[in-house]
Amino acid sequence: MAEFAGRKWNAAILMSLHRGHQRFSELRANVDGISDRLLSARLQELVREGLVRKEVTPTYPVQVRYSLSDAGRELIQVLHPLVSWAHRWGWGAAAAAPAGTLTPPWSSRAGRSSAP
Repeated sequence: MAEFAGRKWNAAILMSLHRGHQRFSELRANVDGISDRLLSARLQELVREGLVRKEVTPTYPVQVRYSLSDAGRELIQVLHPLVSWAHRWGWGAAAAAPAGTLTPPWSSRAGRSSAP
């Protein structure tokens, strides 16, 4: 499980979904640098592993929203101390963002800076 959660983009996707339900385009905008193809593949994996729920609304056009499952929310509780550590030690975007925003230090937006 640690290897799965540690795969590039998985944690960033989970952290983005921590903000609430999101459509694919919202996730793509919030997880900077991920391609559509890779985001789609990672979402399929996260749904298959039970960390993310996929909700399909049968409208025209069909609407798909993603959210954290109970297991995903519990995993966020484990990731939160890591993000707090990143804030404390100045890891890129995590250090610049407000402490409650949960910007993951491993997102492509984060550039590592030296520790204070």
